[in-house]
Amino acid sequence: MKPKAKILVVDDDLDFIEISKLSLEGQGYQILSAFNAKEGWKMVEKQKPDLIIMDLMMERLDSGMALSQQIKGHPQYTAIPILMLTSIARDTGMDFTPRTRVTRGLERRSLLLEAKKLREERERNLLELANEKSRTQTIIHCMGDGLLVTNRDEQVVFCNPAGRRLLGVKRPIQVGEPIAHMTNDPELLSLVEAAMNLKEGQEMASKELVARMPNDPALMANCAPVKDEKNQTIGVVTVLRDITELKELDKAKSTFVSMVAHELRAPLAAIEGYLDVILEGVGGDDPQKMHRILERSRERTRGLLALINDLLAISRMQAGRLAKEKEKLPLGILLKEIAELMKGEALEKKVTIEMAVPDDLPLVQANREDVTRVFTNLLDNAIKYNHHGGRVFLRAGADDAFVRVEVQDTGIGIPKKDVAHLFDEFYRVKSKETRAITGTGLGLSIAKKIVEGHNGHIEVESRLHQGSTFRVLLPL
Repeated sequence: MKPKAKILVVDDDLDFIEISKLSLEGQGYQILSAFNAKEGWKMVEKQKPDLIIMDLMMERLDSGMALSQQIKGHPQYTAIPILMLTSIARDTGMDFTPRTRVTRGLERRSLLLEAKKLREERERNLLELANEKSRTQTIIHCMGDGLLVTNRDEQVVFCNPAGRRLLGVKRPIQVGEPIAHMTNDPELLSLVEAAMNLKEGQEMASKELVARMPNDPALMANCAPVKDEKNQTIGVVTVLRDITELKELDKAKSTFVSMVAHELRAPLAAIEGYLDVILEGVGGDDPQKMHRILERSRERTRGLLALINDLLAISRMQAGRLAKEKEKLPLGILLKEIAELMKGEALEKKVTIEMAVPDDLPLVQANREDVTRVFTNLLDNAIKYNHHGGRVFLRAGADDAFVRVEVQDTGIGIPKKDVAHLFDEFYRVKSKETRAITGTGLGLSIAKKIVEGHNGHIEVESRLHQGSTFRVLLPL
């Protein structure tokens, strides 16, 4: 049910108010009353009437006019129609409350309210449109991908900052300039032209843009036509994506697979050769010779298992399971245990291990298995690449925020040109001294990843024919 329209009568004449009620309530209106301008203003604020009938001159000559100005001056009440009456109209018996005047006043208020509503809705829509435009511009300008829009004449309509960066354009782009002024890449230009003339059923033209200069990025360009309401092509939108890192990753994967295949092929071929000697009886019946062949096969098999274990370790690290189950480790005790386990290997080469590890070395937050792997590898290398009768020094100490561990040997040393690549995967120093020493070329690479996974640091100092020092810093 539609609510009754509220009409406020403001007059200091009680008879006039009563007559107004009798006249208007019969027409279905709700009548409110006030006896002066002050009460009238309070009633306006409280009831918010749909129409006001007011005596122009009440107890004061200007009270009706002042109230009218006060109401019209308030933004919340400007849409309320006011019918102003004079005492002359009442005293002469004129019909001061005809249906038409009240009806027109209420219709006027309804129209004013509707107009206000439409105006507010339009302002709200304009604000939302401006906000949406601002958000869209922010998104486009912050995109990592380049966005280039051209018209049917291959003139630039828009290009975001990423597009200018990927195309190597360092100046502002003028709307309407030919795309050929922005880039001279023939592959991109032909791709944009092809997108203007796609066959039916084709939605996009894509192509990888090869870097033309050494420092240029490798790009993937996707071009799609822009259609109007008549399905006519009016331009092209081009999205440029930097795929340099993906290309480098693919190259690294290919290199890694190639290196793994090479490292696996050599020992397998050697084992196959030894087995052929045995199966074909080429080695004769000498038991000692057969024993040497089987011993070499076992060494090669152990080398393969070591390589596989290293590859699995690298895989776990790359999967994010590097520093797992960390605990407070007594590093001093752990280092002494590792040195004790390595004494057998050291005795075979008559290498002496000398330790300077204090008993009160601070605890470090680390994974026992990973840290053991690091220092076992460093001590193993210090023994393997040492001279017969050489020495290995294992030292440890605490700085302000780190525990420092040094593994120093008096071995063959490392050439200066090889030091920078020492932590690369599958990298091994090739010399006559290292030719007979087995290894996978992954131990130091794994050690570096483990140390960095513990927020630590590993470094090396070496002099050829004098020895090497590996230094590991682990945070407390």
